[in-house]
Amino acid sequence: MVLGIPRAFQRALVPNFESHFTELPPRYSMHADLRRFASLVSWVINPVVVAPVAYLYIVLRGYGAEPRALSWFYVLFASVTVAPMMLIYGLKKIGKVSDYNITFREQRFLPLLVLVGVNVLGYEFMKQMGAPRFLSGILLFNAVNTVFILLVTLQWKISIHLFSFASSIALVFLQSGVPTLWLLAFVPLLMWSRIFLKAHNFMQTLVGGTIGFALMSAEITWWVSL
Repeated sequence: MVLGIPRAFQRALVPNFESHFTELPPRYSMHADLRRFASLVSWVINPVVVAPVAYLYIVLRGYGAEPRALSWFYVLFASVTVAPMMLIYGLKKIGKVSDYNITFREQRFLPLLVLVGVNVLGYEFMKQMGAPRFLSGILLFNAVNTVFILLVTLQWKISIHLFSFASSIALVFLQSGVPTLWLLAFVPLLMWSRIFLKAHNFMQTLVGGTIGFALMSAEITWWVSL
């Protein structure tokens, strides 16, 4: 019996019924389930999702009493989520990128270059709005780090997912201290996801996560100390 249909009816209704509706072997079904889970992880722990959540936490926890707190967050949100999503959607629409994750290294140069400008513009807005140095520094060093990623991308494919996620954890850590480092437990999960989906190899994810955390930690620490 296949799909709960008696064999007599199978053969009467559809010739070669089994060849059309045979259940997948368990190993293929498990692989498909793992792939769906890996894709879900990559979409949930995504730069345009994780970064604004981290920024909202930082703004509300550190500056929630300030009258312009939400305005500062809106600039951050527009710079790191709205602009990138619109840009990538537009580039995919005209065929400049093949998918929303920009899987191919050769297609990353133009969007990264535009995002440098977006973050610089956001930084200037934050300065004009009198934002704290911590918040304006986020966009300033997003621009600096995007230039770094852009230069690396010319020769190698670093994981932007891991770089952005680790950078966001670094910012939350600088805001709230050691207790927030439990978020690093999600880094191996995201690494596995990107490797399983064949978007990156182990070194590309490891370097992305390590440099993302180290760079943002050092940059913001130096910036707020000036």
